[in-house]
Amino acid sequence: MRIGVPKEVAANERRVALTPDVAGRLVKSGFEVVIERGAGAAAFFPDDAYSAAGVKVSDRSSVLGQSDVVLQVQAPIAAELTQYREGAALVAFFQPASDTALVRQIAQRKLTSFSLVLLPRITRAQPMDVLSSQATVAGYKSVLLAASATGRLLPMLVTAAGTLPAARVLVLGAGVAGLQAIATARRLGAIVSAFDVRPAVKEQVQSLGAGFLEMAIEEHAETAGGYAKELSEETHRKELAFLAAAVKDADIVIATAAIPGKKAPVLITAAAVQGMKPGSVIVDLAAETGGNCELTEPGTEIVRNGVSILGPLNLASTLPLHASQMYAKNVSAFLGHIVQDGKLRLDFEDQITRDTCVTHAGEVRKS
Repeated sequence: MRIGVPKEVAANERRVALTPDVAGRLVKSGFEVVIERGAGAAAFFPDDAYSAAGVKVSDRSSVLGQSDVVLQVQAPIAAELTQYREGAALVAFFQPASDTALVRQIAQRKLTSFSLVLLPRITRAQPMDVLSSQATVAGYKSVLLAASATGRLLPMLVTAAGTLPAARVLVLGAGVAGLQAIATARRLGAIVSAFDVRPAVKEQVQSLGAGFLEMAIEEHAETAGGYAKELSEETHRKELAFLAAAVKDADIVIATAAIPGKKAPVLITAAAVQGMKPGSVIVDLAAETGGNCELTEPGTEIVRNGVSILGPLNLASTLPLHASQMYAKNVSAFLGHIVQDGKLRLDFEDQITRDTCVTHAGEVRKS
C-alpha cells in the first residue's frame, strides 16, 4: 500500500502529517511512503531526513494521484480534488460541518475520507486522539502569548525595589487545553484558578496546584463522552454573572471552553470586560468557533477599556515541530486501525471507523 503525504498549503499551516521517524517505521512495516518535496520544511524536517528513513520524496501530482491513502493535516482544497486518485482514502483533521460543499465534492470523487476531529472519546481511540494532542500545544502556547501581552511579570519576585506580587491567572474550561494552560501558568509562577461547569474536573485542577471556582449548577452539565454540554438559558445567565465577578480580579484570562460540534459558549460579556482591570489580558482559544469572549475578533488582537483581547487561530501550528510529532503518532495509530494486511478494511460496526468516516463509496456519511 502506498501512503502519500502532501505539503500543507492552507494559510499559516506549518505542520506536516508524518515526521521522518514515524514515516520510517511505516516503511519498515511494509508500507511505501511518498512525501511531497518540502512538505516537512516548515516544521524543521528536511527532505534528507525523510530520504534517510526510506521515504520517497516526489512532486505533488505524484503524491496525490498515485497514493492509496493520503495523510494530511488540513482539509483538501476543492480545486485539487481531481488530482486525488478516485477511490483512494483521505485522512485529515477537519470539521465536516464547516464546509458541507467540500464534503459533497469529496464524495463525488469517490474518496473514502476520515476526519480525526470526529474520533469518539473512548479508551481505544486515545492513541489517535488528535484533538487532545493539538489542544495540549495550544494550551501551552496560550500562556506564552498572555505572558508576552501582559505588562507584568508572572511570578512573585522579591527585589531591592520591593516585592512584586504574582500575576493572577484564570482559566475557563478544564479540558486538555485548559489543564495544560494551568500547568504552564503555574510553572511560570502565577497564582492560578480555574472554572468549569463539570464538577468532575475539580480534582484534576487541584492536582495541578490551582484553585477551583465552584458554582452551584443544578442541571447535569456533562455529556456521556465527558464533554461539557449547553446549559439552560437560566443557568447560563447565572454563569455569566458568576464569571463577570471572577474576571475582575484576574490579570490574565485563558478561555478554552468548547462544546463539540457547536458554537463556543460566550462566558465573558462586553460588560464583564469593562469591569476588568486596565492592562488585563484575555487569550480566547475558542476564537475559531465564535469565541468565549463576546468581543473577540478571530485572528486579531484588540484592546477594549484597556483590556487586551487575543483571538489566535491555529495555535498548534505555531509550534510545528512538536505538534507534528504528536500528530504523526496519532495519524499512524489511526492508519493501523483502518489498514490490515496492506488493505483498507472498513468495519462500520466499529465505533472508531463509523464515527470518523465522512464519505465512502460516493456517499456522505457525516456532515
